[in-house]
Amino acid sequence: MTIVSVLEQPMAKDRHTYSITGGVPLEGSITASGAKNAVTKQLVAGLLTDQPCVLHKVPRIVEVDLVLGMLAELGTEVTWLGEHSVRVHTPEVRETSLSAMYSGVNRIPILMMGPLLHRRGETIVPLPGGCTIGKRPIDFHLEGLRQMGADIAEHPTSVKVHVDRLAGAHIDLPFPSVGATENLLLAAVRAFGTTVISNAAVEPEIVDLILMLQKMGALITIDTDRTITVEGVRELRGVEHTTIADRIEIASFAAAAIATDGRIEVRGARQEHLVTYLNTLRHIGGDFAETRDGLEFWRARPLTATDVETGVHPGFMTDWQQPLTVLLTQATGTSVVHETIYEDRFGYTEQLSAMGASVELTTRCLGAVACRFHGRDFQHTAKISGPRRLHGADLVIPDLRAGFGYVLAALVADGTSTITGTRYLERGYEQPVAKLAAVGAHITTQSV
Repeated sequence: MTIVSVLEQPMAKDRHTYSITGGVPLEGSITASGAKNAVTKQLVAGLLTDQPCVLHKVPRIVEVDLVLGMLAELGTEVTWLGEHSVRVHTPEVRETSLSAMYSGVNRIPILMMGPLLHRRGETIVPLPGGCTIGKRPIDFHLEGLRQMGADIAEHPTSVKVHVDRLAGAHIDLPFPSVGATENLLLAAVRAFGTTVISNAAVEPEIVDLILMLQKMGALITIDTDRTITVEGVRELRGVEHTTIADRIEIASFAAAAIATDGRIEVRGARQEHLVTYLNTLRHIGGDFAETRDGLEFWRARPLTATDVETGVHPGFMTDWQQPLTVLLTQATGTSVVHETIYEDRFGYTEQLSAMGASVELTTRCLGAVACRFHGRDFQHTAKISGPRRLHGADLVIPDLRAGFGYVLAALVADGTSTITGTRYLERGYEQPVAKLAAVGAHITTQSV
């Protein structure tokens, strides 16, 4: 049995520095990893039962190591059954709180509230953190749990929650928050009575979590109007489940193929998870085709500008916009990218401008409709003029999704770029250097 442990300050240092020489068309095949945004929540769902749960297609990334470390601290037995299969078994929850080292690391501890309340009736969890991309408050999460009967005390660095047993409630989310929807699902499946979540998020990763919970014995339905209904059950059983492929990684390599005028097949890619993204690629000049094992991406014509507005599923995913923004620097004309999910997600463009990109940020809503940031002092719209010839530079990654954007910028730039801050990229992308090298990227690493 292999118990995963996490060292003190697990996200404090880079493991590698990347050196990338651009100007090479990327060609070849890679296999998509399991979705980070699905598997991390599915590992937490394992806390809902005292029986073993086995997950397949688990990516070997920093974020998974962090979650497994948290679970081990609570009493979970973690056993790797193969390179990408793991068993989590929590016959007894020994601890109801996590150590301070997890404060501000990511948002996973907040999602443990429901399972820990069902198993022990109380918990203290650290406040969330993760990438610096804008405020990600948890008020929707806490209000929903309060409606289900939880007694919540908020502290500067943690939240203390207590309940005899959670009860079903009708919860109307002000915004279809992915995290709040996941949190309420994990709380509702073993609550007494029926919970109705209105205006819920319905991303593929949430549907995949629901499929796992249903296999465990949960009763969950999804209506066409973003309403999720959960009939609570007393107990859940163990499960074996295969996580869906990571649509963010797939989109990243699709952008790389088109930006470098190459051709990449991504095995495991599923068209139904990428419909909006694929339409956008075609507007720009990219194209795709289904293969026996996945999807193949290439540039079909000279790239032209387009307008994009991020939104909740089935809209254009906010985590797709960073590689896309880099791709648009190579398109003829002026493109507009209107970010409606996070108010501070364009900070990475300053370093792109230093490479030669033309990116202008504005507080104006330049999308089809005014978003929730309208009239507020947030630079949440980018105007990208192109094509611009980029040149190599020393880049420092500020957050996970900007990380692949910088990698892509280095791949299309003249000369060689050095990239630090790679710990952010490696928390969400499995073996990024090996996969890039497999499709012909001129990339080397140096351990630090």
